[in-house]
Amino acid sequence: MSLVEHARRELELCGQFAEDPAYAQSIIAAVAAFASYGHSGGSAGIAIHQLTTLLQHGNLSPLTDDPDEWHDVSEMSGHALWQNRRNSEAFSTDGGKTFYLLSERDGDNRPVHTSRSRTAA
Repeated sequence: MSLVEHARRELELCGQFAEDPAYAQSIIAAVAAFASYGHSGGSAGIAIHQLTTLLQHGNLSPLTDDPDEWHDVSEMSGHALWQNRRNSEAFSTDGGKTFYLLSERDGDNRPVHTSRSRTAA
């Protein structure tokens, strides 16, 4: 069974074609596009990981301290704060030298990451 046939069957079994045929067809089209590349077992895993990251607006390489990569949102927040243009869940209080991710917040405790120097990127 091809990947497209598998996807179609699974979407039919979960009722997606009956519930929203246009959505189901969009998923089939995405699976068909992926399958058309002809990935091997090894490259498919890498491509799936990268595609998932990109579909979630994630970054594939480390964030840098390049000022063009950070948007000043201080006026909206009422304090010094920058949001990363490449990863919208990354925020910095020092212009991008260090940052935290919203998904890693635990109350006031935020793991802080150090941005890669743009000269090293």
